[in-house]
Amino acid sequence: MSNAIMNTHNRSDGRLQAGFTLMELMIVVAIIAILAAIAYPSYLSSVTKTNRSAAEGCLSQYANYMERYYTTYLRYDQDTSTPPVANSPPTLDCASTSQTGANYTYTLVAANLTATTYVIQAAPNTGGAQAKRDTMCGTLSLNQAGTRSITGTTGTVATCWGGLSIWRRGSALHPLPQQVVIDAGEL
Repeated sequence: MSNAIMNTHNRSDGRLQAGFTLMELMIVVAIIAILAAIAYPSYLSSVTKTNRSAAEGCLSQYANYMERYYTTYLRYDQDTSTPPVANSPPTLDCASTSQTGANYTYTLVAANLTATTYVIQAAPNTGGAQAKRDTMCGTLSLNQAGTRSITGTTGTVATCWGGLSIWRRGSALHPLPQQVVIDAGEL
């Protein structure tokens, strides 16, 4: 190794001793600490956004379940058997603890469940890391019309839901189509 990389010293017995000085090691540790102090909060922010995005996807899967239920029974709250059986959505795979269930709890809000309406919520688990980190958005909600809402104190629906828009056609949720405007003079 060259002397530019490592300090070398002759020992009293004539053997060459190589190594880093304490000052060099302290400088390296300080640089790593500064980089970690910058990178760690950014990493946590990315994890929080990723967990929220996964919860949004799971809410969409629950909305798809509700729309299939509506297609089958022409209502959201109960089936058409005698006596009617109340709609109780199953626990979807996306809500399992190995997916998003460790960070969010999904509920069909009973007060808003009627023959023609529903609201599904994804609430960060109380005391969990997501609840502590994501005070901006809080609980995410989605209703039968595709309307999104949040309970966070500083976020907006646009920032918390990723800025995507959806609309309702019939009883299914569809992505908004892009509009193409063609000037007649260009034809």
